[in-house]
Amino acid sequence: MSAAAGGYRRAVPSPLRVGIVAGESSGDQLGAALITALRAQVPNVQCFGVAGPKMIAAGCEAWAAADDLAVMGLTEVLHHLPRLLRLRSSLLARFRAARPHVFVGIDAPEFNLGLAKRLRREGLKTVQYVSPQVWAWRQGRVRGIGRACDLVLCLLPFETDFYARHGVRAVFVGHPLADQIPLEVDREGARQALGIDPAATVVALLPGSRLGEVERLGADFAAAAAWIAARRPEIQFVAPMASARVHQAFERKVAEVPGAPAIRVLDGQAQRVLAAAEGAIVASGTATLETLLSRRPMVVAYRLGAVTAFLLRTLGLIKVPFFSQPNLLIGRRLVPEFLQEQVSGAALGGALLDVLDDREYLSEMQRAFRQVHETLRCGGAERAAAAVLECVSDDTAREGTA
Repeated sequence: MSAAAGGYRRAVPSPLRVGIVAGESSGDQLGAALITALRAQVPNVQCFGVAGPKMIAAGCEAWAAADDLAVMGLTEVLHHLPRLLRLRSSLLARFRAARPHVFVGIDAPEFNLGLAKRLRREGLKTVQYVSPQVWAWRQGRVRGIGRACDLVLCLLPFETDFYARHGVRAVFVGHPLADQIPLEVDREGARQALGIDPAATVVALLPGSRLGEVERLGADFAAAAAWIAARRPEIQFVAPMASARVHQAFERKVAEVPGAPAIRVLDGQAQRVLAAAEGAIVASGTATLETLLSRRPMVVAYRLGAVTAFLLRTLGLIKVPFFSQPNLLIGRRLVPEFLQEQVSGAALGGALLDVLDDREYLSEMQRAFRQVHETLRCGGAERAAAAVLECVSDDTAREGTA
């Protein structure tokens, strides 16, 4: 699956047409890196579908915005279901007409796997980039993934074993964030860029990239800041936001919390904020991986809608002992994590101060986080691009010998 200096070694169609559907800001990041890596190997690639601003900048034609798919939870999706079904129907028609050589669904599995299944029936190659956490809950979904996808690109090393046991083709590609974030982040440079005093103590607040996450967690994150400020008034709080809508929603939630301290809310710049901070309170998701790769101590929170949480617990659908990516990658509960009713300002704030004050813990965390970083730092975007091209070239080779 390697690429020669002048391009991909095996035959692929020219021009190569790639349909892509990416969900929200994390999918936009992955999609942009994938498009750039594809273009480095196959310069005349054409990409189109659902894209965010980074993918558009990388040359993807956007038929719809990645933020349109920023919905999570079993019951939460129901409110948006008519709109999502209309979008999927529209995309299906456009992909049928465009006939891409391969379809790549990036994250957003509830949306992308249904689309991939229909496109595969039409004879298109289909790839799911970012495995759903099928190994963690609702494991029966793996059969549907196998029917929908020719290939699953896994960001986490343990995921391929699960797919192998179920006869689904999967490749570990690593995570592009591990390549983008250096093994030693520049704290002083980040503080200078953000205008933060080099001597200040800074806590980053990352309540999620989805509007629903911020609605459920924003007030608790502000309450955690209030709890910390009451005990450490010198601490400064910075909150990078994934979008303008999320920015506005978080500021509304902060305004609802009595005694909330001043919180500097920024548009984007999450990695820079994490580099500048001593520690972070983070919503479960990609931001926890960014925090790990920045080697910052963190406390993780996760809250779904009440009905979704009830169903998951009652039906016994959760199969892992912890939910945050850092703990899953490390294989033990190193990072404090709080789920559903456990989430409160006092719990989050107290846990973060505890870890910041524990030198032995901080040393252990640094070692574990670096080990994960080195494991995931393996040219993720280039590996993903090579796997996609291999999938296409396999099909092209079969056509050529038919």
